Amino acid sequence: MSRSGPVGVAFIGAGNISKQYLDNLTRFPDVKVLVIADLFEEAAAARAAEYGIELSGGVELALNHPEVEIIVNLTIPAAHVEVATAAVRAGKHVWTEKPFSLDRESGLGLLKEAKAAGVRLGCAPDTILGAGLQTARRFIDDGGIGTPLTALTMFQSPGPESWHPNPAFLFQKGAGPLFDMAPYYLTTLVQTFGSISKVAAIGSTAFPTRTVGSGPKAGEVFDVEVPTHVSAMVQFASGASAHSVFSFESPKARVGFVEITGTEGTISLPDPNNFDGDVKVCRRGDSEWTTIPAEGPDHGRGLGVLDMARAIRAGVPHRATGELAFHVLEAMVAISESVDSAEFVPLTSTAPASLPVPADWAPTHATL
Repeated sequence: MSRSGPVGVAFIGAGNISKQYLDNLTRFPDVKVLVIADLFEEAAAARAAEYGIELSGGVELALNHPEVEIIVNLTIPAAHVEVATAAVRAGKHVWTEKPFSLDRESGLGLLKEAKAAGVRLGCAPDTILGAGLQTARRFIDDGGIGTPLTALTMFQSPGPESWHPNPAFLFQKGAGPLFDMAPYYLTTLVQTFGSISKVAAIGSTAFPTRTVGSGPKAGEVFDVEVPTHVSAMVQFASGASAHSVFSFESPKARVGFVEITGTEGTISLPDPNNFDGDVKVCRRGDSEWTTIPAEGPDHGRGLGVLDMARAIRAGVPHRATGELAFHVLEAMVAISESVDSAEFVPLTSTAPASLPVPADWAPTHATL
């Protein structure tokens, strides 16, 4: 039986990033946060009390709640597929933090289970739904730079160990600068160019260990398991191409750099890890940038959950789908394989098209 009214939501994972989601989802009237769950029930209770959520407890509480329609999966990357699969088998739609999975096999298995169960999968980043990147998308879609041809993106930083209170997992399988940051950049590129056909990459690791720089674990040394600098070449099915750098090795941070060049101009996008930011364009024959103010929602993490909720009620596709996230995941796996093989690696999946977000899309307005 179809439901009406706000869509019930439960969180599994009460860690650091849950605050960013809760800040917004507790303010969006088209969703209602019903449960905060975590393996550590005391953490769930503390987060629930902080945001005035009535119910908290273990994972089963979220999976078995009859009014919960969407599970927001904020567990560590290694647990994403396990938790999402449990939610799918409980008949819930699932929104997962990135990455979608850590390998092709488990990701494909999750897609298959969701399709068989008739439930939806969504996955971060939902920054692509924010005002900055959607303003750029609408401009490109309207022919503002002609036919998109090439792109250059860059994320370079010293690494998160200086500020993150528990950074070790960001240097383990399923993380590193590639799996941690590439989803923002690759998803942005796929939104413009379409599906990726093949990739090539090189990578390196500057230091075998790193040291926690702040918080209660300051001074602890942990092992680095993945490349901390990756330089990737991406070719799209359209014939367009992009060069991307993902690094935790640069003393000087240079992040959020995305430029796309077309037949009639170059467009500079805002940081794809953010939801806002102005867009700049330099058309053929010009020597200076022209600023295009961003239009649309800039509320932050949770926009993808809201878009999914409204799409469920309307019976239309949502935008940040599991299929899109799997395509980006496969690209990252292929990049990692290319680092090891020094060869181009082809992709077998494709990215589904989605409609742009209207400039007047209003997250804080009740529509259901």
